[in-house]
Amino acid sequence: MKKTSTRLADGRELIYYDLADDTVRDAVDRRPLDATVTTSEIRRDELLGDSVAIASHRQGRTYHPPADECPLCPSRDGRLSEIPDASYDVVVFENRFPSLAGDSGRCEVVCFTSDHDASFASLGERQARLVLDAWTDRTSELSHLPSVEQVFCFENRGVEIGVTLQHPHGQIYAYPFTTPRTALMLRQVAAHKEATGGENLFDAVVERERAGERVVLEGEHWVAFVPYAAHWPYEVHLYPKRRVPDLLGLDEAARTEFPRVYLELLRRFDRIFGENEPPTPYIAAWHQAPFGQLAEFDGVTRDDFALHLELFTIRRTSGKLKFLAGSESGMNVFINDVPPERAAERLREVASS
Repeated sequence: MKKTSTRLADGRELIYYDLADDTVRDAVDRRPLDATVTTSEIRRDELLGDSVAIASHRQGRTYHPPADECPLCPSRDGRLSEIPDASYDVVVFENRFPSLAGDSGRCEVVCFTSDHDASFASLGERQARLVLDAWTDRTSELSHLPSVEQVFCFENRGVEIGVTLQHPHGQIYAYPFTTPRTALMLRQVAAHKEATGGENLFDAVVERERAGERVVLEGEHWVAFVPYAAHWPYEVHLYPKRRVPDLLGLDEAARTEFPRVYLELLRRFDRIFGENEPPTPYIAAWHQAPFGQLAEFDGVTRDDFALHLELFTIRRTSGKLKFLAGSESGMNVFINDVPPERAAERLREVASS
């Protein structure tokens, strides 16, 4: 992998990740852009103990442009985009409309491929590995920023999820705090560690699931399963078999196997509802340990956390979505219409031949 860092016309950082070591990236952003102005502010909810990002400047962000005006395609044929070069493998750049900025963290866009009509599931294994390497590199770089406590790499796919740009891409949020979901996990890990005399909760969960009926697929270094208490109609958790706290901890064997396992998962997701259905909308979310001290979690260290990816769709059956209504949105108590055992069975049924 070759990494080349440059700047866009408004000063934002852009990084090329290339498969070939001899690739030259010297294209200049020729757009007449004004400096980016953001109003991101983090406000803490005293009653719930969580935080909300207030970012009014995002109201003006690009919204469903036609394909020939996509800002994530390369700059070519006289049309200038966010990527100055005429081609690329993988690109990461600072979001022009970030939810988090400055002392409030950082937001980046990850373009998985220059092919506007592709999807992550259609990538080859070398390209998917390059994305993994880019995620890992950005996790490392962002973790050293003084305002960053946790790095979150994710992909939103599909208009039903709220995606406003159709080009295959994901995002990275670098938060200035530990996110509420991660804090909940850490508290459970701490309680289980104390109650069992030191057993790791993540290890116990993975061991139990591997022995049960909800495993979707398993490789030498990764295992994917539908969790016992799945919140979403079709939800899969993907774990490396050797517990590591973040993407940086993966060894070469796990990195090599990841593209095959993950691409197979994504392709099965697109077949859940039948070959004639539109692509399945989903969220793919990497959960990594926060960087820094975890003193508030009663003896838990970063090494007690387990890196994993959670992949889920809001489509519950053909033509119907799972909406977060009163119980989910008002009280955060999920109601799942699809038994996890049936979801796992369906995801095994649609395996590639």
